[in-house]
Amino acid sequence: MEELLTKGLIGKLGFVFGDTVFFFAMVFCIVVPYLLGSINFAVVFSKSMHHDDVREHGSGNAGSTNMLRTYGVKAAALTLSCDILKGVISTLLGFLILPYYTGFAYISALMCMLGHAFPIYYGFKGGKCVATFAGALLVLNPLLWILLLLSFVLIVYLSRYVSLASVICAAAFPILNNMMPFYMLKWEGGILPVPWPGIIAAFLMGVLIIVLHRQNLVRLWQGKESKISFKKKKS
Repeated sequence: MEELLTKGLIGKLGFVFGDTVFFFAMVFCIVVPYLLGSINFAVVFSKSMHHDDVREHGSGNAGSTNMLRTYGVKAAALTLSCDILKGVISTLLGFLILPYYTGFAYISALMCMLGHAFPIYYGFKGGKCVATFAGALLVLNPLLWILLLLSFVLIVYLSRYVSLASVICAAAFPILNNMMPFYMLKWEGGILPVPWPGIIAAFLMGVLIIVLHRQNLVRLWQGKESKISFKKKKS
């Protein structure tokens, strides 16, 4: 098990950089997370449970926050859980199939987030990646996940702005992740830091969330951003 977590499935089987098998595994860990991320559960549940499209309501965003505002807690909880799960699964693919030291767990997480934001199945109109990011972070850095989760809840509790909490946590993630990486693995007798592809991917993950919230930031600046409510609204 230690060898699997250190070298990944490809390294455990004896393949090295440049091998055809490694190349196809790399492609697999890029394409599959994107396709998995493209399954937008906000659209799936709004259509299956309410015969409606959540993107036609509220902010127009296909995410758990808009599901909460439009359909209530149950629909939002289902959406949130499934969006987190696809982030977990996608990151685990990169974590286990490809050697951890290449940073492909981070790249798989980024590709899943890109799929969620720009889903190929739904005209490239998706959500803002916060829940999917949370699932990926749970695998990449559980300690940082706890810290950012507590920060997120506190900011939402004090401000009632989900968007503000999302942006602050996204901005803090690449910095804190590099400062306090998840030291689970050892490599060649030493502690494994975040690999440089992981540093780049982590930075892009944070930037992606901030960019997707750019309209929310404008509304926050103008004092027009909607505050979170746990009361169900009639569609």
